[in-house]
Amino acid sequence: MNPHFVPVAGLLLACAWAGGARAGGGPENVFLVVNASSPDSVTVANAYAELRGIPPINVLMLPWQESTESVSIATFRSDLLDPVLQAIDGRRLAPQINCVVYSNDFPWRIDFADELPAAVSGQELYKFPSGSLTGMTMLYGAVRSGQGPVWLDPQSNRYWRPLDADGVPKSTDGFRGWHRYDAQGEVVQDAGNRYLLAVMLGVTAGRGNSVAEIIRGLEMSAAADGTKPSGTIYFVTNNDVRTKTRSPAFPPIVRAIEALGVKAEVVTGMLPSARRDVAGLMTGTADFDWAASKSTVVPGAICDNLTSFGGVFTASAGQTPLSAFIRAGAAGSSGTVIEPYALQAKFPHPAIQLHYARGATLAEAFYQSVQSPYQLLVVGDPLCCPWATIPQVQVAVTGTGNALDNIGSLSGVIELVPQATMAGPQSQPDGAAASTAIARFTFFVDGVQLAECRPGERLPLDTAQLADGHHEFRVVATEASSVQSQGRWVMPVQFKNHGRSLTLRVEPERVSLAGTVRVSLAGEGLDGVAVFSMGRVLGRTAGGDTTIEVPAELLGCGRVTIRAMGRAGAGAVNSVNATPVTIEVTEK
Repeated sequence: MNPHFVPVAGLLLACAWAGGARAGGGPENVFLVVNASSPDSVTVANAYAELRGIPPINVLMLPWQESTESVSIATFRSDLLDPVLQAIDGRRLAPQINCVVYSNDFPWRIDFADELPAAVSGQELYKFPSGSLTGMTMLYGAVRSGQGPVWLDPQSNRYWRPLDADGVPKSTDGFRGWHRYDAQGEVVQDAGNRYLLAVMLGVTAGRGNSVAEIIRGLEMSAAADGTKPSGTIYFVTNNDVRTKTRSPAFPPIVRAIEALGVKAEVVTGMLPSARRDVAGLMTGTADFDWAASKSTVVPGAICDNLTSFGGVFTASAGQTPLSAFIRAGAAGSSGTVIEPYALQAKFPHPAIQLHYARGATLAEAFYQSVQSPYQLLVVGDPLCCPWATIPQVQVAVTGTGNALDNIGSLSGVIELVPQATMAGPQSQPDGAAASTAIARFTFFVDGVQLAECRPGERLPLDTAQLADGHHEFRVVATEASSVQSQGRWVMPVQFKNHGRSLTLRVEPERVSLAGTVRVSLAGEGLDGVAVFSMGRVLGRTAGGDTTIEVPAELLGCGRVTIRAMGRAGAGAVNSVNATPVTIEVTEK
């Protein structure tokens, strides 16, 4: 049995209202895919998991030894996409996962030449039959349909938000992986397309970024959430066809952004010049030198350039790659992985900046603005949301009147009483102030969604049906606007029902990548113990008292949390979780 899997059937005694996960903006809704064969991929994932609080069950360590540039669509399906989707289903996470996030050292281009129909293979528009890792993952339903390359549909992404007569998106909506969207972008019950948002944390191959640059960008992005940046979103015009493709849409989007109280401006040139407040950028030029512009990117900014090879990282490629924006401090950027031609549907519409300013996450802003994303590689922090109004959540336990952090070990039946407040009104898509009400609270134990309730209701749990020892509670509040911004309360707890215990000790607390970590376990009456970290089993033991040695290179660099679960028989009630231990792994 996977040591990360938590049986949840029968845990709740009652709940007045429950349903699927309903917002796209939190770590519980992310599935992080890591190349277990790449120390750099593990290092970047370590940093992101800690920055964002990604639950361990939401991490897949997938040994990838194929190319990190390009693979065939058959290999993509069998060795990457299918294992990811099967892991989500196998861990019973499908109701809550909305976004697949790839760490670095995966292929950024998918070659589908073998599946291109002869009738179109000779046409100029399909001269380069390739898609991106993120675009083809987002369109997973089309890729797995067996109906040919239906992902070529210029309106393949029905999550795209339609524009009104003035050229402004009618709404900005939180994404749900279990939703089906019809041809008009409406959510329907049966027929319709399903998607998963998809983003790469970074690319280190070729013209990509260094590991340090990627991690620095992720740190800046995480710190930007809810800060309401005071900078300006710039839209740059010039005579280049790349800018002309979308510059007619700039004025109405600028007006809509300004109506939210966010500064926006149309400027002429290739880049903003000597502007120290770039909170967002849309431009179009084959090549640029960001340092020469003497402008500064504000943490959390989306910077996007419409150019043919922005997502191409081979050393011989021309034009400036998207990695230049990541290096400059952008939270996210995008680029096509092969010649796309100047077709607006393949690039983010200027509305991306409006969706972002309305409070959407970076991933939601990108995919609400791209109708045909199959060639577009999206890179950055999918959860970044600088303009979101984030609920502040508090939780108490019935019968005590205290916050849960004042409670010791828990046993028997408990009830959580969640409350949340808003720092200020959330902005609705039309710019009007929305209600500050909370729509619902969602309860997670060890990363697995158990139930939802409305404000004023309680979340009951019978702790005796879970393992003794360490667990993590999460209560996520979702605010009531269509954006559905999230806030969360996270608390480690101890269950004490069955008299079992397991102690974990890890030495040293700081170790080099070339060193060894000693993991000591102490527990009575156990048949065996599994030791694991970041989705990877590090070792298994027979019995409860033992010491194992783990090569630090398996852990990757950064802060790494090691966990252990012991068993004394079948079922959760015969298990016990040790309190996790976090150490730091350094390069030297």
